[in-house]
Amino acid sequence: MNTEKLDYLLQRIEDYIENHEVLKSDISKASVGWHIDHSLKVVNNVVGALQKSDPETYKNNFSLMGKIFFALGFFPRGKAKAPKHVKPPEVILKEDLISQIEVAKNNINVISELNKNAYFKHPLFGNVNRKRVTRFLDLHTNHHVKIINEITS
Repeated sequence: MNTEKLDYLLQRIEDYIENHEVLKSDISKASVGWHIDHSLKVVNNVVGALQKSDPETYKNNFSLMGKIFFALGFFPRGKAKAPKHVKPPEVILKEDLISQIEVAKNNINVISELNKNAYFKHPLFGNVNRKRVTRFLDLHTNHHVKIINEITS
């Protein structure tokens, strides 16, 4: 389970925390802080779901759409809506981002210790098991890092 890219992306996100209030509405309706908070909530919620999942109930129903996006190596912009449990709050505090990034760094180290059939249910991709989860988190986090980079440059 190689988490080097995810480690790097989390470091990039951490570097952007100072700019959490920056907004460029021609690039994104959401601020840098929104993208950071959302990305960290996804990492932390996904790992939590993997930990709580019952590997005995795993079914490989990974969708064609998931296979295509994983093969392409990116998610298109503006096509998906964040589920409620990974949406940032109205007010995003720097302290909350710092606390979430520490949890995320610890969480990604847990993935390799989980059962190979630990999984989470993605609304479009179906079940994402341990084998695919690092790739999912890489792609999702990178998607938001690219947006943050455009907002801040």
